[in-house]
Amino acid sequence: MASVAVLDYGMGNLRSVAKALEHVAPKARVTLAADARAVAAADRVVFPGQGAMKGCMQALMRDELRAAVLRAARERPFLGICLGLQALYERSEEGGNVAGLGLLPGEARLFAGAVDAHGARLKVPHMGWNSVQQVRAHPLWEGIADDARFYFVHSYYADCASAPETVGVTDYGPRFTSAAAYGNIFAVQFHPEKSQRAGLRLLQNFMAWDGRTEKC
Repeated sequence: MASVAVLDYGMGNLRSVAKALEHVAPKARVTLAADARAVAAADRVVFPGQGAMKGCMQALMRDELRAAVLRAARERPFLGICLGLQALYERSEEGGNVAGLGLLPGEARLFAGAVDAHGARLKVPHMGWNSVQQVRAHPLWEGIADDARFYFVHSYYADCASAPETVGVTDYGPRFTSAAAYGNIFAVQFHPEKSQRAGLRLLQNFMAWDGRTEKC
């Protein structure tokens, strides 16, 4: 039986992610993983999260959880969601330039003074439905239309839309990375568990993915 660990470090609505995974892969064993052993035991790992980068990084320092996450991100199919995307980069402006896991080059920046095409100030956080342009093919895009709409809730964004790891971009004032991929890692800024049909299809694709794609 395939197993997937949903990383539980005390932040985010983990139950909704777990329920969505159970829905798309009813034969899989879905667990909430709060320690290194549980992460190491899973065939694939999901790193979700909502909240502050500083709190996230501090939580990962307990019980060798950070090392287990880094190992999983190098070895097994690995999906980051929302804060789980931002944490993969080198740093974030949130909390005074907090260091991330450094698995992807780039940083997360605050939507500061963002305006739309008409010059109107955009609300922060960026909350609600927005489209994702697929800028590079990937197995997790299978069956999902280009410019499909997903649900977002975030105040910081990955400022690396032109990076080779970027596979999806979204406009909200600046154009930002809304999906990134490198090897066995795929990460998204939006919430697939809240994104109805397109989001469930992405999770279904992740559960079927062997983690093998050409590295950037």
